[in-house]
Amino acid sequence: MIKRFLIDPVFGIAPPGLVLPPRERAAAAPGQGRDGVSTGFAHLVEPGAVDLSHGVILYLEDITVSFDGFKALDKLTLAIDVGELRCIIGPNGAGKTTMMDVITGKTRPDSGRAFFGQTLDLTRLSEAQIAHAGIGRKFQKPTVFGQHTVFENLELAMKTDKRVRCSLFAELDDQDRDRIADVLRLIRLDGQAQRQAGLLSHGQKQWLEIGMLLMQEPRLLLLDEPVAGMTDEETERTAELFLSLAGKHSLVVVEHDMAFIKQLGGKVTVLHEGRVLAEGDLASVQNDPRVIEVYLGR
Repeated sequence: MIKRFLIDPVFGIAPPGLVLPPRERAAAAPGQGRDGVSTGFAHLVEPGAVDLSHGVILYLEDITVSFDGFKALDKLTLAIDVGELRCIIGPNGAGKTTMMDVITGKTRPDSGRAFFGQTLDLTRLSEAQIAHAGIGRKFQKPTVFGQHTVFENLELAMKTDKRVRCSLFAELDDQDRDRIADVLRLIRLDGQAQRQAGLLSHGQKQWLEIGMLLMQEPRLLLLDEPVAGMTDEETERTAELFLSLAGKHSLVVVEHDMAFIKQLGGKVTVLHEGRVLAEGDLASVQNDPRVIEVYLGR
């Protein structure tokens, strides 16, 4: 029998210490059951599971990272909702890459808190543990297995036992093949399944790598400049892909292409000098004098 844990309702919708707006604090307060007994919002969660019961998948609070005295992140605070598609923009050196490094465990913060869901403290987990928990990251340059077919790339990426003996003797069942077929259709490479990945166009390689991440069944996808180097048609198709993923997954997209960001819609966060400078829809951000001064230009 799987042991389960009870989540303390006093934390509301955030880990202990994270400040909540008044309305959310009120909503998070324990309720009253029969006989005046406090019922709260406690619930059962399996050990290691991601608790998304309060609708927020990622919390960063006062994250600070310094390199040789330079603050790459300076008390960065950010929250991403479950199923949200969030775009992150900002000038070079704003802290975008360091932020993703902290989320994935590549860089440990000097101070601050980073939670995946309600309970998983990312600062205490290794990169492998974070990936297994459900955070996938795509770097700007696609990294696929060029000598293998598109289908084989997705098969290799599947979330299975990766020990040598298990890998050597593993065979795909019908369910696995159906999963790969579904991802192939989603990334629009179902007609390229038996083609060598090294022969794909740049945009197709980007889609394949996104498909490889999806085979890992991530809840949160971090995507670094995904449309850099793409044609206009590929960029448009990528926007359609991301919009189809939002809701089923949470996406954080770091990008400079404003036309692409406009296609995605949703909230935009502007980073500058390791902090959140502005946040809102694209139109409001583009008209913010601070953003114009430090990033967009006049």
